[in-house]
Amino acid sequence: MKVLNFGSLNIDHTYRLDHIVRPGETACAKSLEIFPGGKGLNQSIALAKAGVDVYHAGMIGQDGVFLKELCQNNGVKVPYIMETEGQTGNAFIQVSDDGQNSIVLFPGANRELTEAYIDEVLEKFDDKDILLLQNEVNKLDYLIDQGKAKEMKIVLNPSPYDGNIERCDLRKVDLFFVNEVEAGQITGKQTAEEMLWIMREMYPEAGIVLTLGEKGAYYSDRNVIYFQEAVKANAVDTTAAGDTFTGFFLASYIQDQSGKRALMRAATASAMAVERYGAAVSIPYKNEVEVRLERIE
Repeated sequence: MKVLNFGSLNIDHTYRLDHIVRPGETACAKSLEIFPGGKGLNQSIALAKAGVDVYHAGMIGQDGVFLKELCQNNGVKVPYIMETEGQTGNAFIQVSDDGQNSIVLFPGANRELTEAYIDEVLEKFDDKDILLLQNEVNKLDYLIDQGKAKEMKIVLNPSPYDGNIERCDLRKVDLFFVNEVEAGQITGKQTAEEMLWIMREMYPEAGIVLTLGEKGAYYSDRNVIYFQEAVKANAVDTTAAGDTFTGFFLASYIQDQSGKRALMRAATASAMAVERYGAAVSIPYKNEVEVRLERIE
């Protein structure tokens, strides 16, 4: 089984400040660092570091060639990453002293996907494979429809939630990864229990992973519901926490581990990521996570 991740590739500009800038406020950053990023790239690298056979598809400008090299150096297959004449996607990230973040995205080349390009890539995959998607690229509805037509398993992280998500037939999704903001936008509810209940009613055939940051995470499908407390960590940067969680949970899912075990493994990997600066560079390797798990258990 292979994973095809049709996802974003970004150049992250990370500004470190005392606190997240408020509306109307001007603040002086303590530092500026430039990292590789994008939810797509982060999740592909997390999957590769977790031991999954993952292929990345997406667009970069000439300024983003190093992102393709980074993916390859971390074990991600990259024959479907294409260059365009436009600018690579950018993220402008504020990170506060307590490890919280605020992100502004410029999509750039991530929104230059064409149906012809999508069809060409999907031809190389079949019904035994997984199509992993986020909402930082265009043609998301087409990707879901075409992937499902090939009977691939559709895994969706609907972030950032916007009108593009509402144009998609989410009944075709096999596994959702949502945080409490996205789950609230989908369901109109405020508590985790209500969000899970409504999503179960809306998408009874799908598995649902609901992450709640420091409050933990849930996994639910038609048969079970599991809760996992957050693993304690000395957080310095939460930027790639969710993407790390997604990659390591999905790796366990592919390896037929239980939802309970997958949650624990993902929570441990996510805790390790927030203890390091940066996005993709903060994601731990499988062996590191296994060592931490042994200590916890």
